[in-house]
Amino acid sequence: MEMTKRLLFLDDIRYPIEAYQYTKQDMFLRRDWHIVRNYDQFVNRILEKGLPEMISFDHDLADEHYLKDNEEFVEKTGYDCAKWLVEYCMDHYLDIPNFYCHSMNPVGKENIERLLKNFKKL
Repeated sequence: MEMTKRLLFLDDIRYPIEAYQYTKQDMFLRRDWHIVRNYDQFVNRILEKGLPEMISFDHDLADEHYLKDNEEFVEKTGYDCAKWLVEYCMDHYLDIPNFYCHSMNPVGKENIERLLKNFKKL
């Protein structure tokens, strides 16, 4: 029986070991990460398995997020995943899991962290 992976890593291309290389966060050396590559995989994983103990967010989840300067994206970002997570936790009276943002997009990273930290304060 497969042990349920309790850590969720949201990133379109990287793996946790790659995030370790620039963050130096030891948690990325753990082997029990479940990797999701986009918004739909993120939502479906939580709906199927429940909240993980920890989520690490990337912001840019599609090529267009790297290329465009505006906010009119077709594909959803890590920020959209964080917004969904807040709604899900509010609807089900759950605490937000521990989180980290390993995104290299400084504005996207700040937006995700601000949203989740503000919700955690409630």
